[in-house]
Amino acid sequence: MMMAGSVREPTAVVTAFLQYAGRILLVQRSGRVGSYQGRWSAISGYLEDATPLAQACREIREETGLPDEDVHLVAKGEPITIPAPELSRLWEVHPFLFEIDDPEHVRLDWENVEFRWVAPDEMKDYLTVPKLEEALQACLKIS
Repeated sequence: MMMAGSVREPTAVVTAFLQYAGRILLVQRSGRVGSYQGRWSAISGYLEDATPLAQACREIREETGLPDEDVHLVAKGEPITIPAPELSRLWEVHPFLFEIDDPEHVRLDWENVEFRWVAPDEMKDYLTVPKLEEALQACLKIS
């Protein structure tokens, strides 16, 4: 029997870090998203497409307006499991790192209200979604 607040299976999501000139794009989540409103994150979304990479590319297109040809895969990190008992979830995060051609072309959709380009070591200065730095490190180990 399941206890209230327990989790049956992980919820698969993708997290796509966009990089330009050694800086990482952080986006602040809007009040209209389902979780972690107001927190900083990378481009992310539920895994709905056939593969995590396809989903990451779709989220980048939707949330930044960047076309596929301006976004280049650098690394794919190993999935990370992140408990979120406050949401009765267990996230299975598929992290990716992409290099983009031109940061001036980023145009946010409704899911995020602000963005900043930060050095990786500055991420600790932001209230982020859980384990965001860990997800980035999973990609940086490979790149």
